[in-house]
Amino acid sequence: MAVEGYAKELVPIVALLAAGVVAVPLFKRLGLGSVLGYLAAGLVMGPFGFDLFGDPESVLHIAELGVVMFLFVIGLEMQPSHLWSLRKEIFGLGVAQVVVCGAILTGIGILAGLPHAVAFVGAMGFVLSSTAIAVQVLDEQGKTSTPYGQRIVSILLLEDLAIVPLLALVAFVGPATSDSDDASRWVTVGVAIGSLAALLAAGRWLLNPMFRILAGARAREVMTAAALLVVLGAALAMELGGLSMALGAFVAGVLLSESSFRHQLEADIEPFRGILLGLFFMGVGMSLDLSIFAREWQVIVAGVAGYMSLKAVGIYAVARAFKGSHIEAIRRAAVLAQGGEFAFVLYSAAGAAGILDVNTSAILTAIVILSMALTPLALIASRTLFPNRKEVSMEGVERASSAEGEVLIIGFGRFSQVASQALLARGINITIIENDPDMIRSAGNFGFQVFYGDGSRLEDLRTSGAASARAILVCVDDEKTTDRIVELVQHNFPRSQLYVRSYDRRHALALIGKGVEYQVRETFESAMAMGEAALRGLGVTDDDVVTLMTEVRRRDEERLELQIAGGLLAGRSVDRGRFPMPAPLTEPKGPGRALNPEAAQALSDKEAAEREAAS
Repeated sequence: MAVEGYAKELVPIVALLAAGVVAVPLFKRLGLGSVLGYLAAGLVMGPFGFDLFGDPESVLHIAELGVVMFLFVIGLEMQPSHLWSLRKEIFGLGVAQVVVCGAILTGIGILAGLPHAVAFVGAMGFVLSSTAIAVQVLDEQGKTSTPYGQRIVSILLLEDLAIVPLLALVAFVGPATSDSDDASRWVTVGVAIGSLAALLAAGRWLLNPMFRILAGARAREVMTAAALLVVLGAALAMELGGLSMALGAFVAGVLLSESSFRHQLEADIEPFRGILLGLFFMGVGMSLDLSIFAREWQVIVAGVAGYMSLKAVGIYAVARAFKGSHIEAIRRAAVLAQGGEFAFVLYSAAGAAGILDVNTSAILTAIVILSMALTPLALIASRTLFPNRKEVSMEGVERASSAEGEVLIIGFGRFSQVASQALLARGINITIIENDPDMIRSAGNFGFQVFYGDGSRLEDLRTSGAASARAILVCVDDEKTTDRIVELVQHNFPRSQLYVRSYDRRHALALIGKGVEYQVRETFESAMAMGEAALRGLGVTDDDVVTLMTEVRRRDEERLELQIAGGLLAGRSVDRGRFPMPAPLTEPKGPGRALNPEAAQALSDKEAAEREAAS
């Protein structure tokens, strides 16, 4: 009997998972995106479909943890210095968008005959865009870390912060309350500040030592449990303090962004984040009350059209005022024109404060949910009606899917094209990924099979076969991207050997310190070859050329070994500013023995140091 009871409880869960598994690939194949697929699956499984879940709010409440985890992952990618650099976008662009859109939507509500308080609450709930939908769209497009994506994330962070003063305003514009209630509001504010301070203190002094201890235990499941503990604990602390759970998770992510464990944390959280975020969208689909829609469809349709179009106008105007391009302003408006999950919180508080009656709250909630469902269609319409001429076509470009090459090459520029030749000549099975569609199409014209993929994204590395590759060649030409790829591979695919193109000597030393199997400075060998050719062209004998080139290589290797042991300054004569001045491996001879005053000074200091050492 007990087994039968468990089986009965599993039926709704299995059905919900099946609906998602079927709907999402179908909607993505139709070009409608995964979000709309999840929403449709939720609607079918909810009270107005098969009615397998009679209480969508309970599902939605649990699934909000997906949004929380997504903000934690974003926080991991934002070092405090980077977050500080976005302060103008967060408190300038974000505040401007909330104020302008709030004023426009409040005004239209008043013109529609709503009481001032109701118009304000309805408008501000809609102004707070859906963090879940926006970050999912950015993630699917691979634009979260781009300047465009960072501006959207900044706006979303400000909106997460804005829920706190908005809830306070709701309490103040509600029916008159006693002085004791005023006192309790100040207590609430104090608790919120205290919760945030406690979280910052814990992140500053407890999190990194805790993860170092747990890493020493070498129990992967404990690290996963600790990652979940940090995310959920931070969310709970903010929730108890009256703040946003998502904000708490984001702060925790930022505090751990400079930790050596950040990539492992991201990998541990990723599966939970993806499943719960999908569940959140299905919960939103379940929450759409079709009976309210049938009864008030004219009001709801008008509300969705009016709110979305006017909010889009406000977003566009603010974007242009902050010197955004025409296309970026349109794209931003399409991504953020919907209402969001914080509207449910605000409308619930307004109902408790006596501002919204049950019917008005239900109508506003339906408007928000329907706007969230229409966002994927708004994105498609924006791309169709306002194509970006600068966007590169993906026609003829194939993404890597379950690749299993013995060697994975990341990047296919001039460096990679040469590096791959020996492997191809040997008949080794290689997989090549590149994030420039034009380069991929050009490679195809010469018989190369190159897949589209971004090596700095864990998901793309997995689908490109990084887990099964014996060797991974990192051939990209950007130092920060290279470091990101190296860290991801070392944390997630430790069995793969890493061969890395380094930018310069400083970068080479950093890569050696990280333990890569092999690194080569991108211009070193070609420069050596040119110097050797010049010697031969000047009539130097073959034996002398070999001797000279061997000596130069020996000196370079000797200096590199000194720097590995003693840091970048080891083997250098002069330290000018943050970075040392490079000193030549071989001193020039004759009257023009130094090319510039700095080099002359470096040589002079070097000679003095050698004389002092000899004495």
